[in-house]
Amino acid sequence: MVAMARKEEEEGPADRVPHLPWMRYPVDIDTFSGCPVAQLPRLDPRLAEAVQRMGIESFFPVQEAAWVETIGPGAFERDVCINSPTGSGKTLAYALPIVQMLSTRKVRCLRALVVLPTRDLALQVKEVFDAIAPVVGLSVGSAVGQSSIADEVSNLVRKPKQELYQTIDEEYVKMEPLTKVDILVATPGRLMDHINMTNGFSLEHLQYLVIDETDRMLREAYQSWLPTVIELTHSIGQDHSWHDTDGKTLLHSLTTIRRSGVERGFKGKCYPRLAKIVLSATLTQDPSKLSQLELHHPLLLNSGKKRYRIPTKLESYKLATIILAYAIILIEFPSCRKTLEAFKEGEIDVLIGTDRMARGIHIDGLRYVINYDMPPYVKTYIHRAGRTARAGESGSCFTFLRKHEVKTFDKMLKKADNASCSLHSVPEESIETLRPVFSSALKKLEESLESEAAKKSNSGEKISSGSKRKRTNQK
Repeated sequence: MVAMARKEEEEGPADRVPHLPWMRYPVDIDTFSGCPVAQLPRLDPRLAEAVQRMGIESFFPVQEAAWVETIGPGAFERDVCINSPTGSGKTLAYALPIVQMLSTRKVRCLRALVVLPTRDLALQVKEVFDAIAPVVGLSVGSAVGQSSIADEVSNLVRKPKQELYQTIDEEYVKMEPLTKVDILVATPGRLMDHINMTNGFSLEHLQYLVIDETDRMLREAYQSWLPTVIELTHSIGQDHSWHDTDGKTLLHSLTTIRRSGVERGFKGKCYPRLAKIVLSATLTQDPSKLSQLELHHPLLLNSGKKRYRIPTKLESYKLATIILAYAIILIEFPSCRKTLEAFKEGEIDVLIGTDRMARGIHIDGLRYVINYDMPPYVKTYIHRAGRTARAGESGSCFTFLRKHEVKTFDKMLKKADNASCSLHSVPEESIETLRPVFSSALKKLEESLESEAAKKSNSGEKISSGSKRKRTNQK
């Protein structure tokens, strides 16, 4: 995989003492050694079997640590923040406790929401839930824009009984959960579409909110999805009403609010507080951003002594050269998802793209990552390099540098644990031998792009005057 630059926010010193007191005294994930699946305390036997069918025999340290703070003694009494390296197993770390907690539910309604920045990452996370949730009777849905919104609505929401039985009590219908799924994996934009437009889509029973890739999710507004979700899930004890000048109560514009339930397991009870799990390999320490989450007595689970950490089995190399990776001739430009699937299936040998795919995407057997240019920040490097050396496997990351960039690159990597990086200079004669291949590759690429542009022109598609190249967001 070859990664190219995309601008990110600036970052402060990695060893700076966090402003927030709760971030200064984290639970050290490294004190957990991981444990065999069969020995994890209180794990539902059905889930144990499902996990083993996934090929997992032992849990990673972050998964054991998260379990202790959610199912174990911690018992979800505090919101959990996880800062753990790429490929360390964070998805299962939150998926397993949530499924276990919901396994005893009596009424089907939306109780867990997982929000991720991109469609590909959301679909990847849904695959994990799909592997474990059905064995305990839970249904998992997605709202990512992969299909039409009408198709999503039919999969997420059922028609109220009043449409089927006209004599049913109207008050009961108003309180009746209409969602078909217990767990929803969504991207922010499509989530907001359903909140604003889908009749019967409700967050009033929501118990768990997971925000994956939190630093990116907080950096980009995404239609103000976060304040909207938090507003819709406030507990009954808070006042959600407005008043006019005469003091009369007006309905809030966001009418889906948490309240006491009725019938079949909800009667007379306020729904549990909304428990949050936020996580990233480069979790922000910015108080102004974290305050948006309205965390409840947050607890930080952290790997290593520094703010950032490189995977243990990642070998890093820096190459002082300016040669372009000639394997570019292997790249095609179909849709993002199609390209990614082709890469996973081995139909494409090299994948080139921007930093968009450097977040969370897992590809089995990916051994090498190439940084075409020097990452501007250490967290950019962490996410790029983190596409390899995942789940305990080994991998290598190569970074092309100009000679004057080497010192800056070394200084940047000192902000992370396990950040040793060997310098390799490429002999000039080696570069010269590749020039004919490189020239041929460029010519083939040009011909491919011209052919694609001609096809678009013939089909009536508008082509940008600035470039005839169809952009791809994949690596």
